[in-house]
Amino acid sequence: MRKALRWLLALTVLIGTLGTAGAATAAEPDATGTTDIKERLLAIPGMSLIEEKPYTGYRFFVLNYTQPVDHRRPSKGTFQQRITVLHKDTARPTVFYTGGYSVSTTPRRAEPTQIVDGNQVSMEYRFFTPSRPEPADWSKLDIWQAASDQHRIFTALKKIYGENWLSTGGSKGGMTATYYERFYPRDMDGVVAYVAPNDVVNKEDSAYDRFFRTVGTKECRDRLNGVQREALVRRAPLEKKYAAYAAENGYTFDTIGSLDRAYEAVVLDYVWGFWQYSTLADCQDIPADARNATDDEIWTSVDTISGFSFYTDQGLAPYTPYYYQAGTQMGAPTIHFPHIEKKYVRYGYQPPRNFVPRSIDMKFQPYVMRDVDTWVRHNARHMLFVYGENDPWGAEPFRLGKGARDSYVFTAPGMNHGANVAGLVEKEKALATARILEWAGVAPTAVQANPAAAKPLATFDAKLDKRDAELRHALRP
Repeated sequence: MRKALRWLLALTVLIGTLGTAGAATAAEPDATGTTDIKERLLAIPGMSLIEEKPYTGYRFFVLNYTQPVDHRRPSKGTFQQRITVLHKDTARPTVFYTGGYSVSTTPRRAEPTQIVDGNQVSMEYRFFTPSRPEPADWSKLDIWQAASDQHRIFTALKKIYGENWLSTGGSKGGMTATYYERFYPRDMDGVVAYVAPNDVVNKEDSAYDRFFRTVGTKECRDRLNGVQREALVRRAPLEKKYAAYAAENGYTFDTIGSLDRAYEAVVLDYVWGFWQYSTLADCQDIPADARNATDDEIWTSVDTISGFSFYTDQGLAPYTPYYYQAGTQMGAPTIHFPHIEKKYVRYGYQPPRNFVPRSIDMKFQPYVMRDVDTWVRHNARHMLFVYGENDPWGAEPFRLGKGARDSYVFTAPGMNHGANVAGLVEKEKALATARILEWAGVAPTAVQANPAAAKPLATFDAKLDKRDAELRHALRP
C-alpha cells in the first residue's frame, strides 16, 4: 500500500512539473479566497513589499519581515529583516537559502532549488545592513537568535508553501543551515550544507597547516609561497605604495590599528585566498620567480587575490557582524608560515577582535561549536555536507557519528570554495541528487528504484543558476 501511494504521489508531482515548466502557477486560495501570491505573502502579519522583479517562469519578491530583536523577549523591540521569495508554485517544495551575509536582490536559484524544481526563500542574516536593529545590541547576534529568525520565517510561510522544505547555504550559509537544524530539527525535511567550516576547538588549528603542506602541487605552492614571502621582504616600498593608494581612495585604518597591520593581514591572506577561490590551473598566473619580479607584479598578484582595500575601515565595516560572530561563537583559524622567516612576520594571523570596532564588546564562548558538533555527530537526519578538495575551509569539516541517519559528507575532487553536488564524482553526485529529491518529496519512481538515474528536475539556467563562489577578499567563509 505504501509503495502504491508513493508511486501515485511521484506521478502526480511529475504531471504537475510538466504542466508548470513554462510559467509560475497561480497559488491555491487562502482562507479569504485570495489566489494572487503577492497578496497572500503581504497578508502575513509583519510582511511588507520592497519590490517585485520579473523573471520568466517565476515571480520574485524582495520583502521586509518584522522580527523581534530578542526572540526570548519579543516585546523588547523589533527590526526589519530582508527576505526574498522566488515563487514557482505552492504545489512544489521550497528551499530555504541563506549565504550567512547580506541577501542578493537579484533572482538566483540555489543548486537544491534547481534539483527539486521548487520555490526559494532567501534570508538576510541579522545585523547585516539593512537588516540591523537600531540601536544595535550586539549581544543579540548569536546563532540561536539567527536560527530563530529562520524558524519564524518558516512558520509564517509554511502556511502558503505547504509541501516539503529543505534548507541550504554555502560557507557561512552552510554553517547557518546546520545551526538552524540543530536548534529546530523538526522544521526542515532535509539540509544541504556546502563548504561549511566546523571549528570545534578554536585554539586547535593544526588541520589547516597540514592542508597547506599538501594542497595542489609543489610547483604551485612554491610560487604562492614565494610571492607571499617577497611581499613581506619588500614591506617598506610596497607600504609606500599602499599609503598612496589609501590616500587616493580615502581609506583609513582605525579599526585594525595601523596601515602596517592591514598590510600584513592582506599579505598573509594571499595563499589562503588563492586556494579558496582559484583552481590549480590558475597557478600559471602567479609569478614563477618572485625574487626577480617587479614591485608592481608582486603588488598586483597580492591585490588581485587578497585585496588591499579590505582591511581598511571601509572594507571591514560591512563584515563587522561576521567578525563579531567569529570572535564570540564560531571561531577563526590560525595558521603558520614556515616558508617565511620570523623576522618578516610581525603580527601573524590576527584574531577577529582586531577587525571589530573596540566600542563593541566581545567574549568568546568555547562551548557553542562543541555543542553543534556533538549534535551533528549523534543526531544528524537527512543532512548532506559537500566540501571542495582544494578549499582550505574544508580542513575542519563536519563529521558524522554512529547516531547519524541518512546523512552524508562528500568531497568534490579539485574544487574550491564553490564546490557543489554537480562537481562530485558520478556515483556520489547521483546519490546526493537522489537523496535531495527524496527529502523534498519529489523523487520520481525511476529514481526511487535506481538512485543512479537521479538528475535535477529543472533545466539549468546560466543566469539563474550561477554557481561560482562569491569572491570575498580576506579570511572569512
